[in-house]
Amino acid sequence: MDVDAPRGLLRAFAEMEDPRMERTKQHSLTDILTIAICAVICGAEGWTHVALFGRSKIKWFKTFLDLPNGIPSHDTFGRVFSMLDPMSFEECFLKWITDLTTASRGRLVAIDGKTIRRSLDTANGKAAIHMVSAWCRANNMVMGQLATDAKSNEITAIPKLLKLLDIGGAVVTIDAAGCQKKIVRQIANQGGHYVLQLKGNQGTLHADTVMLFDQCLTDDCRGISYHTASTTNGGHGRVEQRRIWATSEVAWFSERSKWKNLRTLIRIERQRTVDGETSREYHYYISSLPADDPAKLLDYIRGHWGIENRVHWSLDVNFREDDCRIRQGHAAENFSRLSRIALNLLKAEISCKVGIKGKRLRCGWDRNYLLKVLTKGI
Repeated sequence: MDVDAPRGLLRAFAEMEDPRMERTKQHSLTDILTIAICAVICGAEGWTHVALFGRSKIKWFKTFLDLPNGIPSHDTFGRVFSMLDPMSFEECFLKWITDLTTASRGRLVAIDGKTIRRSLDTANGKAAIHMVSAWCRANNMVMGQLATDAKSNEITAIPKLLKLLDIGGAVVTIDAAGCQKKIVRQIANQGGHYVLQLKGNQGTLHADTVMLFDQCLTDDCRGISYHTASTTNGGHGRVEQRRIWATSEVAWFSERSKWKNLRTLIRIERQRTVDGETSREYHYYISSLPADDPAKLLDYIRGHWGIENRVHWSLDVNFREDDCRIRQGHAAENFSRLSRIALNLLKAEISCKVGIKGKRLRCGWDRNYLLKVLTKGI
């Protein structure tokens, strides 16, 4: 039996500090983490499920875990993860994911937030947990995540998350909430590029960019140079056309020096035709990339939504994260991190040509396949 698979995954978490007092420990932190990760991979949606999975597989777990006092109770799992320091857990997670993936120049790193709705605890005045995650398209993996108390606090969480990541040579995409001078400066200082959406929260820059494109395109650009590209996709009675205009004419903008490495202003036109009815909308972006490859810029902007489609959607549909009622201490954030570890491992295993739900079921049925999934963490 390949018992090195689960041990390999846990090596990255070996340095995590155990929050319990020595005299209260009946189960090692390594045992608790191993059982929890395996259980979540196989479909567990709470601590009761985790403990039940452990008891069901105790014979197998004893082949590579000591388990001197058997499988921990669901209360023990809940108590330990509620006490476990989220930052310590995150640092170990990042160490693991760094060993698992290879950085490449020009890779897309999309940053976005997701609220765990049922983590709201009105009785104790605790807001719902809002997880801000970074997803790498090249590896199709979550690179890191931090929790905030509300969506409005993404502005403070994003710089903390960026600080933990290696974004050298990467292209970071963030929606309008993260379009801040401080965040732009940090991305540039860490050696990355950015493509950030503009909305009214950046009044002057947004208004001036809208005016520039509206006037220039109406008047045949008045000598302003620009680059353009377009894509068309369709299916199921729907046709979507996207067109980009990108210009490097930013010298006129009086506050450009406050936006470090600002090189390009972008307008995207999205035209959708459904059942013969056409709608059109415009979106605006800023970037530190040059304007002369509009197709690539459009690809980055479209690629940003992979974090919604491949991470947030999967967590909601396959892991039922929004239905999770775990609330005590840090448990909601740490269980969410377990889900992302499981999602990364399941996506990394590509020999089984089924969806995430199918892979989770197979892991629960087929111990050898579970070991194969865990091997991705060595």
